[in-house]
Amino acid sequence: MTNNQNQPREFDAVLGGEAPPPVQGAVLGGIEGVKRRLSSSNIEARIAALSEALNHGDTGLGLVIEALEDNFRKVRQAAVNCLQDREEVRVKLALHNYKFWSGFKKLNGLPNGYVSTFANRKVVEFESTTNIIETVDIAYALRNTEKYGNKPEITVANKLQLLQQSPMVNQIEALVFGFWFDWGATNYSSRNVVEALVALQAKLTNLKAVFIGDIEDSECMISSIIQSNVSPILQAYPHLEVLKIRGRGDGRYQASEGLAFNPPLRHEKLKALIIESGGLSHQVINQICELELPALEYLELWLGRDEYGGTSSLDDLMPIISGVFPKLKYLGLRNSEYSDDIALAIVDSPIIENLVDLDFSMGTLGDEGAEVLLNCPAVQQLDTLNVSNNCLTHNMLQRLKQLDIEIISDSRQKHTEDRYCTVAE
Repeated sequence: MTNNQNQPREFDAVLGGEAPPPVQGAVLGGIEGVKRRLSSSNIEARIAALSEALNHGDTGLGLVIEALEDNFRKVRQAAVNCLQDREEVRVKLALHNYKFWSGFKKLNGLPNGYVSTFANRKVVEFESTTNIIETVDIAYALRNTEKYGNKPEITVANKLQLLQQSPMVNQIEALVFGFWFDWGATNYSSRNVVEALVALQAKLTNLKAVFIGDIEDSECMISSIIQSNVSPILQAYPHLEVLKIRGRGDGRYQASEGLAFNPPLRHEKLKALIIESGGLSHQVINQICELELPALEYLELWLGRDEYGGTSSLDDLMPIISGVFPKLKYLGLRNSEYSDDIALAIVDSPIIENLVDLDFSMGTLGDEGAEVLLNCPAVQQLDTLNVSNNCLTHNMLQRLKQLDIEIISDSRQKHTEDRYCTVAE
């Protein structure tokens, strides 16, 4: 055995690529060696190279940041571990953007209260007496205030008028819209909210996140929250990063109203799109698939039941599953009545190689669908698989939990013979 100190170490890159390396093989050290090992098929070699990369200044640091996008879970986690204690601004920004949705609070059923956070921001109720001083990491919530005693009712429209008078209006980052209905009107969809928001585009120049429909179940059932066309919001706010809609996902209630994304458009900045619905129509899903959203990383759709507008099928979802949104990292096809079909399609799709989190919660996933997930190698590279509140047997849950990833199964499982999605009416 040679004692030559110039021999390659276990994970060094060797010019010529011979394995085992020749006795006098040339070792590619320095940053070039790190780059070669980071492209290796050997996962342990790539992980070892990450630590060494930090010895090579900004270039090495950039390589570690790039590894946050790796398709292999262990490499991503190793990159996070290398970066989490560093103070550089670029590192903090990279970690902030990596799985930015981790702080999102997701509903697992009907809304029983107002949101306390939205888009990683604290929600503050905006009233007529509110003096806006802070805007960073804050979302202001506007909802009708009922008439009380001698005090008149204050509507969302009234509050928007007051909001735009604030000297800080151009610094507001996020808005949440709650109960806006005027029961005496002929139209109580969200159209007036959308139009009022669009009218303020010249003032709300820093708006990054919008939620329309923060309405608890005791105020109005989710199937009775009438939405409208929200494409004008995307057109008016090119820097918007998060858009969340809750309510009926079709236009059956009134022929002229209903959730829509029309016309189809390109939006460069939108990173998260969330639609919470008891029934999402195939027309709306088709319109979503026609959007060009190159920055979209988080897509959460509640598919729902046919009786409440959920007319979609697997065919409608195929553009999403086939990769129409190339940067997608989180895919939540939740509250579905055909979860098994979705699972069977996803394991054979290119999108599974890029996903970090896959969410089937509140649906009808049974052992058949779980079996194909269990046997898919790419599923084992996910960070999390959410199967809460589905139709899995105890035995299948235990098998899933043996995977070396996080399995979320917090909520009870439904009876395996009684398939229904969680939220409809």
